[in-house]
Amino acid sequence: MAAIIPPGTVAWGLQLPIQAQSTLFVEPWEADATTDDLVAVARAADRAGALYVGVCEHVAIPEPHDESMGTTWYHPFTTLGFLAGVTRSVRLLSHVIALPYHHPLEVAKAFTTLDRLSGGRAIVGVGAGHLEREFALLGVPFAERGRWVERSLPAIRAALDDEYPVLPDGDWGLDGSVGVAPRPVQASVPIWVGGSSPAAIRRAADLGDGWLPQGVRLRDLPGIVARVRARREAAGRPAAFDVGALFVCHVGDPAWDVGRCLAGPPEQVAEGLRPWIEAGANQLQVRFRSRDAAELVDQVERFGAEVAPLLTP
Repeated sequence: MAAIIPPGTVAWGLQLPIQAQSTLFVEPWEADATTDDLVAVARAADRAGALYVGVCEHVAIPEPHDESMGTTWYHPFTTLGFLAGVTRSVRLLSHVIALPYHHPLEVAKAFTTLDRLSGGRAIVGVGAGHLEREFALLGVPFAERGRWVERSLPAIRAALDDEYPVLPDGDWGLDGSVGVAPRPVQASVPIWVGGSSPAAIRRAADLGDGWLPQGVRLRDLPGIVARVRARREAAGRPAAFDVGALFVCHVGDPAWDVGRCLAGPPEQVAEGLRPWIEAGANQLQVRFRSRDAAELVDQVERFGAEVAPLLTP
């Protein structure tokens, strides 16, 4: 598998509201939001030409982390499957699942099924996880999380690509072949790897088709992209590779305090995003400030109609 964003173009997407309500980024209106609100935003992204909508993962938030992270985190596989039925073309991304919480065949099965049900729209987004007490709660060794990701990703890739995969690294305890079906619609479901540590970037380059940073400085991005491409070239992997960047935006002159974010007329927002594209990002994940679901729908539609056309050279 290689990059899914055509060369010379720029895509955008969004982590959906409501499904994750960390106090670090949730808007006040989301606490009382409905399923209809979630569907409205997803369908707006569909209409507006977003590449994807994203759903993230936490299983259970131990105290005292609930004070900052909240406790509302929808199950990603369940939510993405639901969204497949209410959208038409937007891709469905897990951004991200904590891979050490899952057996690789479970992940492969979830995404071959999602891809089949959605008509070929799944993107697997994975990370190592970060909340040590949640690992302990689930009985998963926190110190082994990086090794688990590196061991799991080749197995997931094999099961996504082949109904009877040859699983690497000791066959995961299996004696003989194993079948994984239903099969996906895509010839090869893309895998994007999240995280901004050197180890996460290395895993993305070596084992993924794209990178989902959790935070990176603009001045560091060109060097990271160059190292990723060099590493992939040395390994004989496709040079094309999808590189993400994260932003908080408000399109238009806000009539309320939107805080620190990229705000203003479409041309101004596009101008603020352009240096990241020039530095090597071809996938922009945007979070829009909003006071209710209707305003968020409007923001998504305005970005798709007025900002996105200005981003691709």
